[in-house]
Amino acid sequence: MFSSILSLKPGKKIIFWAKVAVFLALIGYIVHVLRQQPFDWPLVSSQLRAVEHPERWALGLLVLTPVNWGLEALKWQILLRRVVPTGFWQAYQGVLAGVSLGFALPAQLGDTAGRVLSLRTNRAGAIGASLVSGGMQFYVAIVFGTIAWAQHLRLVSERNNQTGQWLLAVLVVLSLGGVVFGIFRRPMVSFLAGRSGLNRFSSYWQVAVQYSDREIGRALAVAGLRYVVFSGQFYLAMRLVGLELPMVWAISGIGLVFLAKTITPAFNLLSDLGVREAASLWVFAPVGSSASVLITVTLTLWVANVLTPVLAGLIWVWKLKLTAE
Repeated sequence: MFSSILSLKPGKKIIFWAKVAVFLALIGYIVHVLRQQPFDWPLVSSQLRAVEHPERWALGLLVLTPVNWGLEALKWQILLRRVVPTGFWQAYQGVLAGVSLGFALPAQLGDTAGRVLSLRTNRAGAIGASLVSGGMQFYVAIVFGTIAWAQHLRLVSERNNQTGQWLLAVLVVLSLGGVVFGIFRRPMVSFLAGRSGLNRFSSYWQVAVQYSDREIGRALAVAGLRYVVFSGQFYLAMRLVGLELPMVWAISGIGLVFLAKTITPAFNLLSDLGVREAASLWVFAPVGSSASVLITVTLTLWVANVLTPVLAGLIWVWKLKLTAE
């Protein structure tokens, strides 16, 4: 393992060690909070027992899991039609395979590999479609996260300082930048494709200019609906463990947690496990929520929304292996 790290190019080494540093910082923050407020099993147990009809919250959480990934499959199918005509079920299989591979491979490599290897033709174009799909979900998280951060600054006056305002300004610029890119994506992609050193990736980028505005709008609408669904799952997980917050706090807090998860580099094998926990502890600290309860919420969500699809996707990963053989 160490020899493979040492063999990386300088730029990749910097990225690797930057990810390690951020990961250690997240773990350090969680450990710091838990040292200040040790994990309280009796508290979590009492909250779980106090929840009325917990089976309803649990059922809602589990039912929305296939809906969540089904919407991702629908978005993938919409974007893939320009490259390879694909049925919904095949798109769903590719998404699940990508979730499983993304659990073990760096960044978005596994997710893209699972989707692309589930296809038999035009895989270069499919890579481009996968990048567009991921970019759309990233953009939706940025837009909702911007609204959530603006609301958070209103709720927590001590965080409404110059740094908080600067962060809000950056998020607003990124949100508007997505609109600008959507309008001028064709000349921008053509410009990048003509640059020396970048033109070798043009076969991936060119897919972005093939979509009509209607297709982009449909895919973005599905991405937005999916965001609402997995935000709803977060809320259901909160209610399942007995965490009841004012709705404005719940909505803004969930938006910020997903914003942090989106912009923070993924650390597999645990597939962003640790990011939600650290973000939740920081976001909900002003309302005095127990660290033990918050970590239980995020772990519950992780099991339902990540681990379960990963296990289901192993079936399709196995089929990819057989196809490769």
